[in-house]
Amino acid sequence: MNQSETALLEEKLVAAGYVLVPFGDAADLGVIHTCTVTREADAKSRKKVRQFIRKNPGAYTAVIGCYAQMGAETLSAIEGVDLIVGNQEKLNILDYVAAGKGAAPVVVRDRILRDDFSIDFCDEGMGAAYTRRANLKIQDGCDFMCGFCVVPFARGRARSREMDNLLAEARSLVRRGAKELVLTGVNVGTYAWRGTGIVAVIERLNAIEGVERIRISSIEPTTVPLELFDLMNDPEHALLPYLHIPLQSGSDVLLQAMGRKYSRAEWLEFLALAQTRVPDIGLGTDVLVGFPGETEADFADTLDLLDSGPVFYAHVFKYSERAGTASVRMQGKVDAKTANARGARVRKLSAEKTRAFGERRLGRVEQVLFEHCQGGHWTGYAGNFVRVAARCKESMENKIMPVRLRRICGDLVEGELLDAVSEAPALHGVAGGCA
Repeated sequence: MNQSETALLEEKLVAAGYVLVPFGDAADLGVIHTCTVTREADAKSRKKVRQFIRKNPGAYTAVIGCYAQMGAETLSAIEGVDLIVGNQEKLNILDYVAAGKGAAPVVVRDRILRDDFSIDFCDEGMGAAYTRRANLKIQDGCDFMCGFCVVPFARGRARSREMDNLLAEARSLVRRGAKELVLTGVNVGTYAWRGTGIVAVIERLNAIEGVERIRISSIEPTTVPLELFDLMNDPEHALLPYLHIPLQSGSDVLLQAMGRKYSRAEWLEFLALAQTRVPDIGLGTDVLVGFPGETEADFADTLDLLDSGPVFYAHVFKYSERAGTASVRMQGKVDAKTANARGARVRKLSAEKTRAFGERRLGRVEQVLFEHCQGGHWTGYAGNFVRVAARCKESMENKIMPVRLRRICGDLVEGELLDAVSEAPALHGVAGGCA
């Protein structure tokens, strides 16, 4: 979400005549787009603000986003901060920057509206060219109110982006080179605009000429329409065989305490159904360790579910107490050392599952969208989100090419580029070791 919004804001700044420079270089204006999902995110945000001000003491410093919404008082105390804008108005910061520096920070934390929304974006000729996956924001906010999550307070309640507006940005992104659109939001599966849902969004995007791949970033298991499986199985459809389905815990006791809307068995049943309906699907998840009351038995349930389930990676988060959430009042706090140790065990299991998933695909051909080059290897992602590397002397940037997977190299799979038509080894592809 933040990446999507940051890209929109960057394009607005360029259209207004600003030149973007790397963070750390001398600048006249600094915009720090913050997160507040954990205390660590708050601390990192404050650190970035101070870093910018030290480097550019006379510059105009604007702090925007979720931490600006929730922690404006703390941010106001940092000497050198000029503007603090919460989520409702953050894409309009140029309206406030124009007033220049004042004696005290200007704080804009308007109430977040519950209405559906549209986004002003810069069309081709003004926005940057896209040479990798492009995020497309379709939804914001959440009504689920999970016990650990501050997002509904920072971003407001669930609301959807107007269909015509998101389609117009999608066309603009494609005209500027984007081949894969990643649908982003706080709770994308709850998209609902004038009777339409996420399936309608995907179908309308699929009809846009030039959209070659559509990926859903993260989606709650209770909000996934089963029609998506049919679209993933259709070789002519752009929707990729991939779902990131949050778990948080494998313990029914903790899932209930968290306010999650499924049981351990229901989560596993849904993922088994996804794997049955789409055999080559890539499945990922989120895990939260250290939630109040988490016992060793609860954590063992989580490890068991991850180990036995079909996910091939897990993003791991350590519980962080957030003011206003239900978990603040819960007993049985887990100490940091124990939570860190549990997180390390989940990451180890995740790495093992990622490697095993890649090994099962050796010898197969995957269509890979290449994005970056390092050490003579181009890297990118297959449709099921396997990260692939291939050696090539020519530029493969923003190209979708068939690759035969050959060997495991750390956290990715190395392969051999094939001719897009014949699937014979391409002349410019050379099998080699990892960089």
